Amino acid sequence: MMQEKKGMMKVWNMVLVSATFFLCILGTMLTRSGLVNSVHAFAQSDIGNYFTGFLAVGIAAVIWLIVDRLDFLKSEASLEGVVSRESSFLFNNLVLLASCFAVLWGTLFPVISEWVTGDKISVDAPFYNRVMVPIGLFLIFLTGVGPLIAWRRSSLESLKRAFFAPTIAGVVMMGILAAFGIWQQPYALISFGLCTFVTATIFIEFWKGATAIRAKDGTNLLQSMFKRTHRNTRRYGGYLVHMGIVVLFIGFTGSAFNKNRTVEVAPGGSFQIGRYEIALADSQDGENDNYIWRKVTLNVKRDGAAIASMTPERRFYKASQESTSEVAIRRRLREDLYLNYAGVSKDNQKAVIQAYVFPLVSCIWCGYWVLLFGTLICLIPPKVRLQYPKTEVVGIARKHAVET
Repeated sequence: MMQEKKGMMKVWNMVLVSATFFLCILGTMLTRSGLVNSVHAFAQSDIGNYFTGFLAVGIAAVIWLIVDRLDFLKSEASLEGVVSRESSFLFNNLVLLASCFAVLWGTLFPVISEWVTGDKISVDAPFYNRVMVPIGLFLIFLTGVGPLIAWRRSSLESLKRAFFAPTIAGVVMMGILAAFGIWQQPYALISFGLCTFVTATIFIEFWKGATAIRAKDGTNLLQSMFKRTHRNTRRYGGYLVHMGIVVLFIGFTGSAFNKNRTVEVAPGGSFQIGRYEIALADSQDGENDNYIWRKVTLNVKRDGAAIASMTPERRFYKASQESTSEVAIRRRLREDLYLNYAGVSKDNQKAVIQAYVFPLVSCIWCGYWVLLFGTLICLIPPKVRLQYPKTEVVGIARKHAVET
């Protein structure tokens, strides 16, 4: 968008496109060469030497091409203000780049540590949580800020006017959630507040566009919103993509309230996890030509009311001599309940049950569909085409688009 509308960030775009491609190749090399020990790796192989050679030649070629064509990639306009939509695009890119580097560093750190010290030091989930959670919160903040900031520069008065209602909505949501005890999870509280903030900004943008069309055409609000979206599918489809990101973040935030418990339960016994009471009713054994199986029946109550009967299963495959688990899952919009039959106790009298409660995880899947829908809207040709005047290079950022 910056290159198309402003003639800016051309070198930046070329670097990002090239880096994306070469990181895909690097990821392929890591999984195919056995350089990193992971469940995603295939096996150790000397194929990594070919990937390394390709990366070296490819990166060198891209650097040479960019340097050789640097005159054609010069920006046609400059950044006129730190508080502008242009700068929000840049900050958004930098945040995503920081996220990419954090994942890359965590992935390659065992290899680097072994090469430097001789000891392979693995990086576990706590590292990613400490680094990625603040990055994610800043990213969702920029998702809400971007649509409200004007191109070129924004005045203090326009910022107050644009941010007042969304900020109030976010603060009120945080206050309500804090009253219910969520203040014990500060990152989750901030995340829910920012999600409300972004939702308010998107709603306001649709509302302003729809009311303008309704005042002009006299149609109802829903029809006006449809017309406004059809006139600028890229803009309003982009807002729907933002909404999909918000729903995804709600699902991510729910992980702060995950519960898990591993217990040994005798037939007729029960245990508690969160609001759920889970009782072991019975167990069954059997086999077929492929595997030997054993499953247990678990009766589930929530707040004292029976809601489900779940049957996780354990299988032992004869050919591979390996065991697997068939997890029983109860999916709901509010939370998912996972029950896994992990085996039997040492005295062979009790079943080992692993229970997990995942709040709001369904929002991750819902967010995917919202994001996909917004992307499809963006791909629809707009009814009204925006044309940007062909002016002198310095004047590009000062001309407004006109509808034709």
